[in-house]
Amino acid sequence: MDGGVIHPQLSRGEILDRVRLIRTETVGPVAFDHLIDLYGGAGAALDALPDLARKGGRRDLRIPSRAEAERELAAAEKAGARLLVKGTPTYPRLLAAIEAAPPVIFAKGTLGLTTRPAVAMVGARNASAAGQRLAREIAAELGREGVVVVSGLARGIDGTAHTATLETGTIAVVAGGVDVVYPPEHAALQAKIGKSGLIIAEMPPGTVPQARHFPRRNRLISGLGLGTVVVEAAMKSGSLITARFALEQGREVMAVPGSPLDPRARGTNDLIRQGARLVESAADVIDAIGPMIERPLCEPPEAPYMGGPPASTGEAEIDRHRARVLELLSPVPVGVDEMLRQAELTPPILFTILLELELAGRLIRHAGGRVSLA
Repeated sequence: MDGGVIHPQLSRGEILDRVRLIRTETVGPVAFDHLIDLYGGAGAALDALPDLARKGGRRDLRIPSRAEAERELAAAEKAGARLLVKGTPTYPRLLAAIEAAPPVIFAKGTLGLTTRPAVAMVGARNASAAGQRLAREIAAELGREGVVVVSGLARGIDGTAHTATLETGTIAVVAGGVDVVYPPEHAALQAKIGKSGLIIAEMPPGTVPQARHFPRRNRLISGLGLGTVVVEAAMKSGSLITARFALEQGREVMAVPGSPLDPRARGTNDLIRQGARLVESAADVIDAIGPMIERPLCEPPEAPYMGGPPASTGEAEIDRHRARVLELLSPVPVGVDEMLRQAELTPPILFTILLELELAGRLIRHAGGRVSLA
């Protein structure tokens, strides 16, 4: 098992400041990256947060203390987990390539698994016997071929996929803390994965998973794999959310077809109708991801340069255009590129105003570089 909490490239102070920054209530992954880009480090970004939020319309922004960040790292160390920071060599390469990758994650187990080709496998919690058999056979064969299987440790297909690949390599992405067992009946399985596989969590240690945490977890499941295989999924199921994330991330989406008489197959069959690749065996999956193995994914290009801290951009200029930006925003998501065209603003001015609104809790970011009013 890999040990230690801090990557040697970063000082403990910078690690603590990065944890404090991403744990600040209104700071998401995109805002985090912009703040680091603007101020050159987490410490300077933390100093600037209150003023930025105030300009966006919020005066009560709470920033976690250094002691709280220390306690988070101590809890991870006690659980045998390691903090991985985006931009350092230990952070999973495939995950770093997705839009809005989490700035920090916790990992418990064998970090080397993230350097191997991987495929996500998800499906129904109330999976049929036939669905579980297919998942077990495909996952086991993928493992024998050297492919790591990623899933979400849920009941049904997830648990079956993990169990089939305990000896060959499996990664479980959990919705809560890396030290929290969920669901309870998978306590033994989670313990085994923590020893022979890898458990990854975006949330702090001790976090009990809630409904809003699962979609966030799903983007990590798809992000850690070259593709996502769906085995049994009803319409509007969480597995289809994972498949949508995979599509948005430029990964292969695959589905195992099922009987039209079984509601658990409607989601997978619909994916195939929409263009997902039909797969019936591990060989089909390997054939689908083969080109991606040969041409490895890399991190996305850096966000457009924002032009330095707001003070260097020109406070008066920013103040003059804030009302225009608010006028263009609505509850309907719109692309930032479209806003640049309509507002006729320079990127530094628009990005700074959007950042202020996000820190004030008035802006929501969506996939594909879109934003809307909260």
